[in-house]
Amino acid sequence: MIVNSLVFFFLFSGKQTIMKEQNFSNHSRIIPGYHFAGGLLILLIFALSVLKFIRNYNSQLGGLLTPALFILISVALLLMFWYARVFALKAQDRAIRAEENLRYFAITGNLLDSKLTLGQIIALRFAPNNELMDLAHKAVHEEMTAKQIKQAISHWKADYSRV
Repeated sequence: MIVNSLVFFFLFSGKQTIMKEQNFSNHSRIIPGYHFAGGLLILLIFALSVLKFIRNYNSQLGGLLTPALFILISVALLLMFWYARVFALKAQDRAIRAEENLRYFAITGNLLDSKLTLGQIIALRFAPNNELMDLAHKAVHEEMTAKQIKQAISHWKADYSRV
């Protein structure tokens, strides 16, 4: 049982393969071990704990401490699972904002327009240097969404280091 679990973990733990060519249609990354296996296991633990708690509550057997403890542990795991992802993305977003401001400054001598939203700036990271100025200007004046910005990029600048 433990060996099977370890094999499953290593097969789906996020061994990242580099895409041959990244573009709008394939730039999002899913890690099966994290996004599917980890989340589903935690939800399964939670559901079974609640079920055991309800069964013990309705029966004469008592013994609510163990299922209640499993519920608390699974809630803690769910919170850790959620915040591990959120905190990593927030840190990456801050780094992208700084990198794109520096790149825009190196090209134009000015910082990015303060009217650009974080989502727009994150989308602009896929634009090559020769498209960045026009797209940033267009994004502000036409209030483009991140998806529209990504779709407007002619020559995709891949980002293989994202979280």
